[in-house]
Amino acid sequence: MESLTFRHSTTKPAAGTKPMAIIGVVASGNLEVLLERVLPPDSCEIAIETAIGGYGDVWEAVVADFVARAQPGGLRISINDGGARPDTVSLRLAQGARLMEASA
Repeated sequence: MESLTFRHSTTKPAAGTKPMAIIGVVASGNLEVLLERVLPPDSCEIAIETAIGGYGDVWEAVVADFVARAQPGGLRISINDGGARPDTVSLRLAQGARLMEASA
């Protein structure tokens, strides 16, 4: 089991007012993403728990791309990985950010 945490500054808070959202299911080749609006509006933290070690550089690149595109300020994001590919990770993060755009 490997634990990774990435912290980023953002230029704006995540859109919407929904306090939390969950997307995905931990199963073969997939992951679960929990998003919580609990941080200052100019920061984002992404914590990852994965059974697949040694891919920290790949996770870092996927997370950095997501933060640059979505500007998820104020969100703490927890990922439970079941072996998802980087494109699936990107998809789930984008879906989660979209869910957070809803009103509470």
